[in-house]
Amino acid sequence: MAFNVNEIKAQLAFGGARPSLFQVQINNPADGAGDLKTPFMVKVSTIPESTMGFVEIPYFGRKVRVAGDRTFAPWSVTVMNDEDFLIRNSMEAWHNSINSLQGNLRTTGSSAPNAYKSDALVSQFSKTGDLIRQYRFVGIFPTVIAPIPLSWEAVDIIEEFDVEFQYDYWEVVAGTTGNAGGI
Repeated sequence: MAFNVNEIKAQLAFGGARPSLFQVQINNPADGAGDLKTPFMVKVSTIPESTMGFVEIPYFGRKVRVAGDRTFAPWSVTVMNDEDFLIRNSMEAWHNSINSLQGNLRTTGSSAPNAYKSDALVSQFSKTGDLIRQYRFVGIFPTVIAPIPLSWEAVDIIEEFDVEFQYDYWEVVAGTTGNAGGI
C-alpha cells in the first residue's frame, strides 16, 4: 500500500484521545476530608490494566494454551501536595485505619474488608469536554503511600507523592465509547 496521509487522517477521525484530559475521584472511607480536592490534585493516573493468565497443557511434545485467570495490576496516582496536606493526611488516615502505626490494629470499627475498601473513578474526556470513558475501581484500598522528597535544591516545583492501590476489579461504567464487551 502506498503512503497516503489521508488514510491516517480518516482513521483518526476524532483527532486522537488526549492523556491530559482526565479526572480522578477517590472515595476515602476513613477520612473523606480530601475527597473534594482530589480531582484537582491528582495529576497522574492510568487507565487500568488487566492481564489474562494462561495454562499450558503438554500433549505429545506440544503445548496447548488455554485461558486462565484474570489478574489486576496495582493502580497508582500522583498527587500534588498543598500546604494543608489535606489529601496526604486523608490517605495516611485511611492507611492507618487498616493497620494502625502503633497498635498493629484495624480501627475501622469492623474487621470486614468492606469497612476499609472503597471505589474510585477515572474519567477520560474528549477535547470538547464530553465524558468518553469512565472506569470504576471496585474494592480499592491504599497499600503504598510514597515518600515526599525534600531538597534545598528543589525550587519552582510543587511537592508530589504517589499512592498505590490494590483493588478487586475494574469496570467501564459510563462514556460514549462502549462498555468493553459488556463488563
